[in-house]
Amino acid sequence: MQIAEGVQLVTFGILSVLMLGAALGVVLFANIVYSAFLLGGVFISMAGIYILLNADFVSAAQILVYVGAVNVLILFAIMLVNKREDFKPLKNNWIRQGTTALVCAGLFTLLSTVSLVTPWAISTTTIPLASSIVPLAKHFFTDFLLPFELASILLLMSMVGAIILARRDFLPDSVGTSTPDSLTLPERPRELVGK
Repeated sequence: MQIAEGVQLVTFGILSVLMLGAALGVVLFANIVYSAFLLGGVFISMAGIYILLNADFVSAAQILVYVGAVNVLILFAIMLVNKREDFKPLKNNWIRQGTTALVCAGLFTLLSTVSLVTPWAISTTTIPLASSIVPLAKHFFTDFLLPFELASILLLMSMVGAIILARRDFLPDSVGTSTPDSLTLPERPRELVGK
């Protein structure tokens, strides 16, 4: 074993443990803000595994799109909604938990079977891989420029919609005379922010 292979194996082990631990934290934490932050940790660990696979563009896209856009949008929505509800006990909750455990066990069995049955052939010949960023960037900024801009407008519209939905309780019921004060929304009182 060469030194580079040993470093790759150790790095893969660390990233795998980090990703699995963060994924368990996403599911098991009761605080949704902590879960959203740990989801960002899952995405960053995944980007590190993509780097180990020499997929540099996919790794950069993972960080930019998922960590920089999706995870920030999730945190933005959580912070804007700011609703705190106590969990109410459900009747026959054991049926839901049992069904969930059964589905999870079935998926684990299916994935384990596929993983054990698949012939994982290892090639001993190494082919130097060229970077895929330059050809992808040429296509991205020539052929697919319009869909990229349309997606950014769609994300902007969804963010503005999230702000309006979060602040809809401050919108006036009736439209009166057009004064400069009617165009602004009053801020929440400080004593209601923590509730």
